[in-house]
Amino acid sequence: MSEVKLLCPSLPDMPWQEKPAGSTAPLWRHTENPIISRNPLPGVARIFNSAVAPYEGGFIGVFRGEQTNGVPHIYLGRSQDGVHWSFDAEKIPFVDKDGKPAQPVYAYDPRLVKVEDTYYVIWCQDFYGASIGVAKTTDFKTFTRLENPFIPFNRNAVLFPRRIGGMYTMLSRPSDSGHTPFGDIFLSQSPDMEFWGRHRHVMSKSDNWWENLKIGGGAAPIETSEGWLLFYHGVTGTCNGYVYSIGGAILDIDEPSRVLYRCSNFLLTPEEWYEERGFVPNVCFPCATFQDGDTGRIAVYYGCADSYVGLAFTTVDQVVGYIKAHSRTSQTDCELGAR
Repeated sequence: MSEVKLLCPSLPDMPWQEKPAGSTAPLWRHTENPIISRNPLPGVARIFNSAVAPYEGGFIGVFRGEQTNGVPHIYLGRSQDGVHWSFDAEKIPFVDKDGKPAQPVYAYDPRLVKVEDTYYVIWCQDFYGASIGVAKTTDFKTFTRLENPFIPFNRNAVLFPRRIGGMYTMLSRPSDSGHTPFGDIFLSQSPDMEFWGRHRHVMSKSDNWWENLKIGGGAAPIETSEGWLLFYHGVTGTCNGYVYSIGGAILDIDEPSRVLYRCSNFLLTPEEWYEERGFVPNVCFPCATFQDGDTGRIAVYYGCADSYVGLAFTTVDQVVGYIKAHSRTSQTDCELGAR
């Protein structure tokens, strides 16, 4: 019986593999990784850093498709088992509120989050500089763009799966115009998904080696009896470039700018060939999860080396227990985040 509760519906058909015998790791990899390999579509060289959701008895996702011309866009994909995916040949045709075509110049690192009866796609795009784009859909046929929530420069935005205090709540990582060598996670709120404010600092990089350069949001926070479980990415710099690892934290359920627990150890770091070797080496980049409220099982989808999609597993008991056992927070983690 699970001691920590996932406050979410059951999802009995989600992908799952049991923990390997003798493993002590908080996350373990799917034996078929990478589940999405190179050249998945004509004109698309790589799919990675993508997000998925349950839908109509199966699974659906929004996928970063790096075109052979080097320009990233978002493609729609479907699966019956969450492991083997098929993709639409054409990128998602976004429209404006009047139904007219409104395609972003480029779009990458999408997230997909259902809030109430609407699915929201959030991505990084060109808004006269890198910033956040948002669209909504209820049927995965029409994708209507909303107002851009922030001015440049910003990346790694992800919605919470329900309103908090009546407000839509979004994590993001303010940045600069380049491949940002810094970054903290912030929180913003909106009454209507159009006007954003009530900005709060959530947490900063730390002196832990794997996140001593910058951090950023990952999968949508998961509601649990202990607080919001957050899988995020931490970055360090080496003589061979950046290394991206997956970290974990637990945020206060009512004031998620307050960090209750933050794991000083990484949960997953590049070790397998598909994580270490690729277009951008040494990257584990979490973007989505499935979770089953009945069993406590969690499946984490993550980008690998900007070339592949990987899948890892854990349970809410194991990962929350690991985060709490290895927690080390700072004053700025634990405060409200408003000055």
